[in-house]
This record gives sequence, C-alpha cells and structure tokens, in this order.
Amino acid sequence: MGKYVLAVSGGVDSVVLLDMLSKQPDFELVVAHFDHGIRDDSASDAIFVAELARKYDLPFETRREELGKKASEELARSRRYKFLREVAKKHNAKIVTAHHADDVVETVAINLMRGTGWRGLAAMDSDVTRPLTHLTKLEIMNYAKNHNLTWRDDSTNVSDDYLRNRIRHQMLNLDNDIKLQLLGLWAEQKSLKKAINKEVDRLIADSSKLQSVSASGTIGPITYSRYFFTHIDVATGMECLRQIVNGKLTRPQLEKALHAIKTAKQHKKYHAGGGIEFNFTSRNFTVELVK
Repeated sequence: MGKYVLAVSGGVDSVVLLDMLSKQPDFELVVAHFDHGIRDDSASDAIFVAELARKYDLPFETRREELGKKASEELARSRRYKFLREVAKKHNAKIVTAHHADDVVETVAINLMRGTGWRGLAAMDSDVTRPLTHLTKLEIMNYAKNHNLTWRDDSTNVSDDYLRNRIRHQMLNLDNDIKLQLLGLWAEQKSLKKAINKEVDRLIADSSKLQSVSASGTIGPITYSRYFFTHIDVATGMECLRQIVNGKLTRPQLEKALHAIKTAKQHKKYHAGGGIEFNFTSRNFTVELVK
C-alpha cells in the first residue's frame, strides 16, 4: 500500500513496470515522464507515455527541457531526478524507477571504472524504489511479449557516444554466473554501507559538540574537533567528512578539506567547493553552506 510516482520513459523496462504495478490494488500511481529534448523524436515518447497513462486511467505529469544533443548523461540524469522529486513532493509519494538487474551490473562497472571507491559497489542505494532489480533484461522482455505490451525504442541506446552504452555492449556476452556474483556483491555492499554509515555517525557524534545558542536564540553551527580528524586514518576521515557535508564534495575535494583541517591556521576559512566553507579555530572547525 502506498503512493508512487513512476518514472516512465516509454521504453520496455518502464512499460513493464507500469503494467506490473497497475495490477496492485492498494497502490496509488502517478505516471511521470521527463522529455530531455536530446533526441529529435523525444516529443513522440511524451505523447506515447501520455496515452499509456490514459489507458491505465492514471494521473500524468510531464516536463520538457531543451538540453540539446550534446548534453551529458549526468546532466540528463540530474535534471530528470530533479523533476521526479518535484512531482513526488507535490503528490506526497515515493519515486519508483524501472532499473533491473542488468542496470545494476552496468552501474557497478561504470562506478569502478570511474574510481568511486567502495561506494560504487553499493550503487542505486537511495530513497528511490527499484522493484525490478531481481529481474534481468531478458525476463523483462519476455514479460512484455507475453502480455502483448508495446513500447518505444530509444535510438540513443545503440550509440557508443555514451559510456553506459559502451559498457552494455561489452557485457552482452558476460556469463550469467558472473552477473549473479556481482548482484550478490551489490547486495552485500548495500548492507555494509548501512553498517558503515551507522559507525560514521557515532564517530562524528563523538568528535562534535552540541550546537551553541546565542542570546537571541539563534542556533549556531556544530563544532568538530580538529584533533580527532588529525589522529584518524585518511579513509575514515574522508568518510566522516562526507557525512558531515551530506555528500556534496567529491573524493578529491574531501582529501583537500581533510588536509586543510590538519594544517590550516586559526581564524582561516577554507572554501572546499560546492558552496561548502570550513572555518577554523586552533582546536575546532565548523562547516557552513555559503549561498
């Protein structure tokens, strides 16, 4: 039971997702489609998904943006999720996407290539619901054919201009046993991530002081111990910093910020990027989001 915003592109994966969830009697569904304007025929996808929403008698939300043919995968993804989160907030619902088992394997491979560290193995672990990750692409295709579903094919999926497509083409002949091992590793890493985040929260709490309250009642920023960060290993320090800044800094930025914590003189400020500013005293530091 619940209310969900379904990200429906018009491709076979999301069409199958829509058909499956529409058969759940206790679910309230909203169909959401983001038209990135990258392909010449993307407007036709929006029309197709709108017709699907009417077929299933579901509310429909859409937005078109002219990102252009040279838009990166990351830009398209970030704009799509911004739209989905706005729709989810409007309807007080959770976001659901049609990512499947092959998508998980591809994402893990991409993250490892990019050097994202152990968190790259815990990909797709967020507040977004992904009910199809136990299904392979082949199983999804079989479902679509067995239920006489129709869908739209994205012409960019065959282009090697995008990293994910190149990875996908390389994995077509990947042994199923290896895929299963990677999926098992993914599940294990997500579990480990929860344990690590819990321990990091404990360490941060031990290294910080309660927020101070001024005479006017204004709550000040949390103060963290520079001594603590100076005497822990780099990997742990970066994990703690990542949690403190809510993931707004990259790994190189975290490394530089950790170095600043260890070496900066008192009363100095350090701009780490992403609007994050560190302020130092001789023993402590605070972190602020500068607009």
